[in-house]
Amino acid sequence: MPADLAVLGLGHLGLPLAQAATAAGIATVGYDPDPHTVAELRAGRLPTEGADGSLTAAGVRRMLSAGFRATTEDTELGRVRTAVICAPTRLGEDRALDLGAIGDAARALAARLRPHTTVLLESTAYPGTTEDYLRPLLESGSGLRAGRDFHLAYSPSRFDPGNRRHGYTNTPKVIGGLTPACTEAAAAFYGRICEKVVRARGPREAEAVKVLETNYRHVNIALANEMAVFCHDIGVDLWDVVRCAETKPFGFQAFRPGPGVGGHGVPIDPNYLSYKGRSLGHPLRMVELAQEVNGRMPRYVIQRCATLLNEHGKSARGARVLLLGVGYKADTGDQEGSPAREIASRLMELGAQISYHDPYVQQWRVLGRPVPRADCLYEAAAIADLTVLLQPHRTYDLQGLAVKAQLLLDTRGASPAGAAHRL
Repeated sequence: MPADLAVLGLGHLGLPLAQAATAAGIATVGYDPDPHTVAELRAGRLPTEGADGSLTAAGVRRMLSAGFRATTEDTELGRVRTAVICAPTRLGEDRALDLGAIGDAARALAARLRPHTTVLLESTAYPGTTEDYLRPLLESGSGLRAGRDFHLAYSPSRFDPGNRRHGYTNTPKVIGGLTPACTEAAAAFYGRICEKVVRARGPREAEAVKVLETNYRHVNIALANEMAVFCHDIGVDLWDVVRCAETKPFGFQAFRPGPGVGGHGVPIDPNYLSYKGRSLGHPLRMVELAQEVNGRMPRYVIQRCATLLNEHGKSARGARVLLLGVGYKADTGDQEGSPAREIASRLMELGAQISYHDPYVQQWRVLGRPVPRADCLYEAAAIADLTVLLQPHRTYDLQGLAVKAQLLLDTRGASPAGAAHRL
């Protein structure tokens, strides 16, 4: 049976959309050029390790039973009314977004694009990407004109893995179309899935929403990280400071420090318009500084580890260190940009013996070598010279862990007050 929706890219953006659309009764086909990804989904398995509760292997099987199909064949793309590009974009070595996967998806779609199709982009992108990068690829490959022959719009992804309160359907969906008709076509589609649709003036405004939301998070986390270092140096309990500050009913939102910032929401500096090969000449300086501050946090964690070991008469060399939670956030095993890898590698370079525990990650490699996984958390913590909490998964009993561990460094401030050394 022909699908109503095609989702291009079955990763961290595409799968939640496909799941929400399938649950809403929309006939959905998922396109991905990676045969492994498609094979895993067809077998009812997640293509990557680390279920976060919002999408599990059981959830994939429910999608399949409801009619969802995954394919590597672009012929499927010519039979749908709506196509959403959810291709991954990551930072390259020059700190610019790599739009190559968007381009590949656009070319695959353009070859099959039919009149009256609604094409949407959800991938993280710079303001102007939809109009200046995606549109020409679709038009040249299809012979159709955006805004006249087919609808084109941008909608920033707001999916938050592991968030049990806000999912795909109850998070307001921002959309910005090339024309008013494009915006309304996008609203009609997302209105079938989401409870609320918010119309932006155009695609550039919608793209800038993603820039603002992502950078807001990074800048404020950087401030919290700087405060953590400052307060530790002067002997102030930062976590008590945050607890008190967040009682202010206006002008303040609480952000908390951590061992580093990871995930798919990379800090975006739209000064680097890689698809145009030029610079605007006015970078977002606060974003650059936030990236620098957050990038220093894994090294600061190592410094705190070494200091704690020394204070207890031990050296980092030969010390048994247990890392808890190696994903980029709590309650997910997604390791994209996780600071755990840098922390582990630096500890290994110091001569420490590393092991880890994570209920969402069954195997973990650092510096090309497998890291031993602790089967029994509390026994491992009792044996380890130092236990470092990187992600406070809900399954962790932090009070019990603090009792069992010889020495516990809590980088998230999640343990009871006085139960552990905090960042």
